[in-house]
Formats: sequence, C-alpha cells, structure tokens
Amino acid sequence: MTNAAHQMWQNGSLRSRLQQAGPDLALGLVSLTGVSIATSRLFGLTVSYFAQVTAAYLVLACLLVWYLPKNQPHTGLGAANRVTLFRATLILPLSALAVQTILLTDTNALFIITVTTVALILDGVDGWLARRSQIASAFGARFDMELDSFLMLVLSILVWHSGKVGAWSVLIGLPRYLYVAGGWMWPMLRAELPHSIRRKAVCVAQGVLLLVCLGPIVPPPLASGSAAAAIVVLAYSFAVDIIWLARRHPDSRNA
Repeated sequence: MTNAAHQMWQNGSLRSRLQQAGPDLALGLVSLTGVSIATSRLFGLTVSYFAQVTAAYLVLACLLVWYLPKNQPHTGLGAANRVTLFRATLILPLSALAVQTILLTDTNALFIITVTTVALILDGVDGWLARRSQIASAFGARFDMELDSFLMLVLSILVWHSGKVGAWSVLIGLPRYLYVAGGWMWPMLRAELPHSIRRKAVCVAQGVLLLVCLGPIVPPPLASGSAAAAIVVLAYSFAVDIIWLARRHPDSRNA
C-alpha cells in the first residue's frame, strides 16, 4: 500500500469508500462470473482465461474505490453507475478474449455481437438514469467514457482477430489513449471539453461499424471499408475537439 493509500485508510476515507462500493462490486462479480463461464464454454478456453478476467475486474474495482467521491448522495455506487458496472461485466470477458488465441466462427462472432449490442444499449440507459435521478456526476461520466473507450479498443482487436481486416484496425481503438498521452506533452489537451452529442454519436457509430466488421456474412472488403470509415469519423471528431481547445488556449488568443 502506498503512503497516500495508507493515510487514506487510516483516516477512514478509503475504508468508507470500500464499504460503500463493496456490495455493488460483489454483485458485479456474480454477473462477471456468469458471462465468463458462458464465454469460456463457447470458445473452449482454459483456466488462464478466468485468471485474466478476474485480474481485470480487480483492477477496475480498485480504480472505482480509489476515485469514488466521498459523501455520495445515494447508497452504493448509485443506479446509473450500477448499470455502467454491469456493462463492465459484459466487456471485461471480451477484453480477456481479445488476448486469447481464438478462432472466430460464425457462432462466436454472433455471441460477441450480441454481448456488445447489449453493452451499447445500456450505454444510453446509465446516462438516462443519472439525468432522471438528478445524480449525474463527473465520476459517473468519466467511468462511462473510459469504459466506452476500452470497449472500442477491445472490439478493434477482435476485428483484427477475425482476419477480415489487417492489424491497422487496432488504430480504431487507440485515439482516446493517444489523446491522453498527448495531454502529457500539450497541457491544452487536459482542459475540460463541453458536453457534446456529436462525441457520443461518434462513439455509437464507431461501435456499430466495428460490429459490422465482425458480422459473419460481411465479406473482407466491406469489413475493411467499415473499419476505414470508423477511422475517418474518429479523426474528424478528435480534430474538432483539438481545434476547439487550441482556439481557447492562452497562446492562441495572444497570437
């Protein structure tokens, strides 16, 4: 345990967060186990697969407890974040699948498409719940956004595994992480962006195009075209945000 974590534990902050999130994380583990068992049986995977899924969930649980705001206005993670956590229990088994040596049969591809479609539908539910319950928070928005980005990276790797598109398809899942890395060198990229329906729509379009690539009846040329379209849409969306930030950066205003 780091000094910061030890100090937080001593003053009760970390302990109270763990107590608050613990029940929801335990229920999430039940869901994760069910999805992982179904995935393992369908793909014929070994015990190492379960170890990878469990490790991924432990990392997620630690991050949630660490960043969970104090004095939440509700019990546990809250309704909206519970939906996002359930989405994570669908996505993490796919993420472990992405690092396995697998053969994507038509049945396997349809399974991935079905699980991802449910996750994408629920992506709209958690935000709706947060707004309806008036409990929207920066924590919930960040949790949702990072999970969306992770899902796109996982799908882009699975598209590569499908053999329909080359390794360049992984580029579809990298922009968010390249953007964060860019923020270490260019502070303007760390500035807060305004809410954007366009950004959310691009994320949905990105997911749909990647699912098209995985479709059993979709031939490689169409899959490659869909992947290329996803890259173009993403590049446009990130370019709009970067230009918006650049125009509001102090150096550009003083030029």
